[in-house]
Amino acid sequence: MIETTDFITDSKEQIHQIRMSRAVDGKPVYWVAAYLVDGLLVDTGCSHTAIELGDHLAGRDLRLVVNTHYHEDHVGGNHELMTRFAVDILAHRDALPLIGKRNVLYPYQEFVWGYPVPTQVKSLPVALETPGHTFHVIETPGHSPDHICLVELQTGWCFTGDLFAREHPKFIRPEENIRDIMGSMERILALPCPELILFTSVGKILPQGRKALTDCINYLKRLTDRVKAMTDTGLSVDAMVTHLFGGETPFRDLTGGQFSSGHLVSSIRETLCGGC
Repeated sequence: MIETTDFITDSKEQIHQIRMSRAVDGKPVYWVAAYLVDGLLVDTGCSHTAIELGDHLAGRDLRLVVNTHYHEDHVGGNHELMTRFAVDILAHRDALPLIGKRNVLYPYQEFVWGYPVPTQVKSLPVALETPGHTFHVIETPGHSPDHICLVELQTGWCFTGDLFAREHPKFIRPEENIRDIMGSMERILALPCPELILFTSVGKILPQGRKALTDCINYLKRLTDRVKAMTDTGLSVDAMVTHLFGGETPFRDLTGGQFSSGHLVSSIRETLCGGC
């Protein structure tokens, strides 16, 4: 299942958003977004929608593809696009071996997104030139070690991948690192852009991106302070989750324990003790 939206910029340019999801009984399971701008496609969705994505892009100006990171919901269309359009696909150097092999997925990942066909992609340079723009490659680890964002400094367009989804996150996966996520957001905020427009992989387009990132960082700092105070009183992680969020998210059971508020609290605690 595919849905599209065209975001028209202040300069009357078009950024084409492509939201993709596996459909069950005609309904989307979980949307993930890719973006096409000036011949550049950012991410390729999941394997369940790879053929639909290829059909949708047929006849469009597609010159280059970038994967923001190696996860299955961002690289699932790689093989289809490489086969049909002979287009180069680029990713962070650390993502190359991961995109090039079959990674083990949890059952929920296989159901929602499916196994990508392993593909041999190329390493990203520090910046990408399209006919009308320069996109700077910003390393933004935290969600995954290989994560990058693409930022057009003159326009403030920031393609965030999974760096940012919402201002007040309440759960993460166990491999995510809150300290690194906050540092990556601060790295984006420090860029010399007059404004930031966030184009997120969950489909949100946020014209007030600088405010959204700042709100998220401040929320995580406040959360860190609360976790520190609770840690000093000897509360367990489960007790903190109850105090902070009213209990665990339903996503914990749906994802076999992967998306969990407990992982968020644990990552903050590791930050407080310097990774101990």
